[in-house]
Amino acid sequence: MILSDQAIRESIDAGDIVIEPFRDEALGTNSYDVRLGKALAVYKDEILDAKKHNQITPLEIPEEGYVLLPGKTYLGVTYEYTETHKHVPFLEGKSSVGRLGIDIHATAGKGDVGFCNHWTLEISVNQPVRVYEGMPIGQLIYFEVQGDVKTLYSAKGSAKYNVRSTKPMESMMWKNKF
Repeated sequence: MILSDQAIRESIDAGDIVIEPFRDEALGTNSYDVRLGKALAVYKDEILDAKKHNQITPLEIPEEGYVLLPGKTYLGVTYEYTETHKHVPFLEGKSSVGRLGIDIHATAGKGDVGFCNHWTLEISVNQPVRVYEGMPIGQLIYFEVQGDVKTLYSAKGSAKYNVRSTKPMESMMWKNKF
């Protein structure tokens, strides 16, 4: 079941969902709109290796915006910090963003119960497009979980993205055993 605007508000009041900063106008009928943060990053190497710690080059979006180009993976970040203690958060792109040819995540649209951080975005574009800090970029949708959660993501020793950061985080695939 997807939470309605009222259920999201009640969950925030109860401390089960945290959104910082919270903006009333960003609360939709059954979602919450998040904005693009100032930080971007690109991988340094042209060829990425899943067994290697691939390094990134940090970028900042200037006031006049930043032009994203096709053929590159850009790591972005949400302006908002979020916590989810009882619900599964899903991050989807806004339709207006999609209509500009911007994809905000390759595969990682679902968060875990207990995820506490800014969201790293895996951004790709179909044609050059200028983006701006603070522009609406996605919407969070919250689903109820059936049954008890044994271990929150934030309490897992194996969780790779627990360090709170306003910067995008590169892939930590290399930490897996394979």
